[in-house]
Amino acid sequence: MKTILALSLLLLSLSSRGQERTLDYFISHAKTSSPLLADYRNQIQAGKIDSQLISASYSVQVNGISNDYYAPNAAGFGYDNVITNGGQISAQVQATKSLVSKGNLNAQYRAVSLQNESLGNNSALVEKDLKKTITTQYITVYGDLVTLNFNREVLTLFEKEEKILKKMTQANIYKQTDYLTFYVSLQQQQLSVRQSEIQYKNDCATLNYLSGIVDTSSFILATPSLQLAALPDIYQSPLYRQYTLDSLKLLNDKKTIAYSYKPRMNVYADAGYNSSLMYDFYKNFGAGLGLTLSVPIYDGKQRSMKYQKLSLAERTRQDYRGFFLNQYSQQIAQLMQQLNATESLIHDIEAPIKYAETLVDVNQKLLETGEVRITDLILAISNFLTARNLLNQNTISRLQIINQINYWQTL
Repeated sequence: MKTILALSLLLLSLSSRGQERTLDYFISHAKTSSPLLADYRNQIQAGKIDSQLISASYSVQVNGISNDYYAPNAAGFGYDNVITNGGQISAQVQATKSLVSKGNLNAQYRAVSLQNESLGNNSALVEKDLKKTITTQYITVYGDLVTLNFNREVLTLFEKEEKILKKMTQANIYKQTDYLTFYVSLQQQQLSVRQSEIQYKNDCATLNYLSGIVDTSSFILATPSLQLAALPDIYQSPLYRQYTLDSLKLLNDKKTIAYSYKPRMNVYADAGYNSSLMYDFYKNFGAGLGLTLSVPIYDGKQRSMKYQKLSLAERTRQDYRGFFLNQYSQQIAQLMQQLNATESLIHDIEAPIKYAETLVDVNQKLLETGEVRITDLILAISNFLTARNLLNQNTISRLQIINQINYWQTL
């Protein structure tokens, strides 16, 4: 693994100059620019206001009430005065207050609190998904950069050997066909470099796009310092936390239903003017107290039906929870198997790379003396190129697997 790290640092040192950007730079921008995360933050703030609204709704409510009515009577025609008193004028201030038990009030507060916790957990999940997406693309771009730098390195090797071969061809040490064969390979490598540059720029643009960055300037990436964390405790992850919150919400819903069938009582008081204007209307100022009581008796078995719906919801929650835990165990086992196989392959590739590199060096020296066949030189460089590309692909694959495993970690 030390060889891989040294190789990556060497390739990065050969890259074009530009502003170096880290993984945290892109993740930070993505979090800042995400409208979904901003939406969840606003919803959580709105949830805090909901708690205040509950408190306010059970405080004393004061209203001004006015009812002005006149029923004229002419030539014996008109409404019966016994019923209408000829009219009524009232102007009152009324104060009302609903009497609610502490348990009922706490259940309502708990419902808002659980809703806010769910919003916070959803926000954490969005953040985890965003981090995983950005990290995946970052690793992809980093792999492009390593490939580009290596292709440039090989192109430099081809160009160096082409100059030597050209002089030796002019000196009739090598045939013209040998030179043309080598030159074709050089041109192919030039095309590979151009293709790598295009791929790198396109993936850089995608990384900026996913991060919410409007920028077309060139930059280079710092080596991603991804480390495999200890196997996650899934029960502490936001991915599992939602099942716990759903369970708590269902329990609280049962309490809310129970409290909705308790007797409800309101008290009120009013003061003001209320008169039919028939007798001593100037004396009709006064005040009053009142009490209303509502006792549920029969609702067509709605309470039982509501409890049945909650039982079905709990059964569904348990099914999803069990499926999630099974999928998690299988996913982690599969990813760990892939990681071990990839690391083993990387270790096995290191030896062939050394042999391929040594063979290229030997053929370079033989070229200067005219003692190597051009096809053998091209084959040696091709084998070296294949081995190094295979190492690069598996190194990047290893980082991607680690990113997937770390996704299950808590924030």
